Amino acid sequence: MRNSFAFLNPILLFGGEGSMKKKIISFVAAVAMTAGMVFAGGSKDASAKAPAFKVGVIYIGDENEGYTEAHMRGIAEMKKTLGLSDAQLIEKKNIPEDEKCYDAAVDLAEQGCTLIFANSFGHEDYMIQAAKEYPKIQFCHATGYQAAKSGLPNMHNFFCAVYESRYVSGVVAGLKLNQMIKDGAVAANKCKIGYVGAYPYAEVVSGYTSFFLGVRSVCPTATMEVRYTNSWADMTLEKETAEALIADGCVLISQHADTTGAPTACEAHKVPCVGYNVDMISVAPDAALTSAALNWGAYYKDAGVLAKAGKTIPTDWCKGYADNAVLITPVNTKIAAPGTQAQVDKTIAAIKSGKLKVFDTGKFTVGGKKIEDLIASGGDWAKYAAYVKDGYFHESELISAPAFDLRIDGITELTAK
Repeated sequence: MRNSFAFLNPILLFGGEGSMKKKIISFVAAVAMTAGMVFAGGSKDASAKAPAFKVGVIYIGDENEGYTEAHMRGIAEMKKTLGLSDAQLIEKKNIPEDEKCYDAAVDLAEQGCTLIFANSFGHEDYMIQAAKEYPKIQFCHATGYQAAKSGLPNMHNFFCAVYESRYVSGVVAGLKLNQMIKDGAVAANKCKIGYVGAYPYAEVVSGYTSFFLGVRSVCPTATMEVRYTNSWADMTLEKETAEALIADGCVLISQHADTTGAPTACEAHKVPCVGYNVDMISVAPDAALTSAALNWGAYYKDAGVLAKAGKTIPTDWCKGYADNAVLITPVNTKIAAPGTQAQVDKTIAAIKSGKLKVFDTGKFTVGGKKIEDLIASGGDWAKYAAYVKDGYFHESELISAPAFDLRIDGITELTAK
């Protein structure tokens, strides 16, 4: 999910800083092991005992930030499913997208973890670096895209098809807009939504587009403005960005940002909103309609079961409603439009059956043209040919990470401020 790059300074003695750290840690571990054998008198029982299955996790944040908190819930599900003890799970929180991620991965490997997860986009390069150095350990990275092309059999990418739950949350929002039109609170041609986005990455573009298409499926006059904060989690900035969108005439707010900043602003300004990752009703009881969410536990349990059994983990994994990997949080019946839950259930059933395709190419245009026609024109559009067939964009099927980065008609991107 999060991206950054770092360069390693060569050190002649060990061939590189990362390599040096690994070798020093390995040397210390070897000395400790030798000392242990001496003091244990070479006990056969001690040397013959098989090491316990151990899992390590690297988080970009902690339980106070919605995105990481959702991952932590998933890890807890995996721990329960596998029957792991506290000693078999090592979690490292607030690990930034820099060399510290590599250090964390190496430390987990040296502590005996045979399965290591990282949950942020910018962790990926460092996970690959560690995977190269520890070929017998499985490394699984959320939201990334490089596992397949890395050629490493122990490197894996995973995501959940959150575009499905964002679409459903958009239906909830669209029905609310229809109610506001009916009640005279807003004119049909003034149904402008505001979206607090983190970065202009495909992950965010895919998310806000699927949300918008869900809105448009029930409220065809809606338009949307997107403002970027250029941060995954900044409560103050997200609040300010939501306030700027409201001041610009947006009558409903949604978000791809990790805090409660936007819902807090919406509660204060009495503007309905749709959250992300966690239920926002406790923060905005009179504004929060629902939140698009991911059940990361679906993957963590799958990967954990496979790794523990010594079986192969898929290089790319992305599942949605059909596998209970995505959801929306409970609809706030206090403020949602009448009949919302029934429409939600109908929409989810259509997604599960395959009848409804979120990125149906008949439902959007780019610059007034169908994407199929743009692909046929060649040039830069040709890169989308592999994704578009059978009348829809095949999101997260070629690789697990989102690839939809088309800017469709009806949505306007603005700056952060």
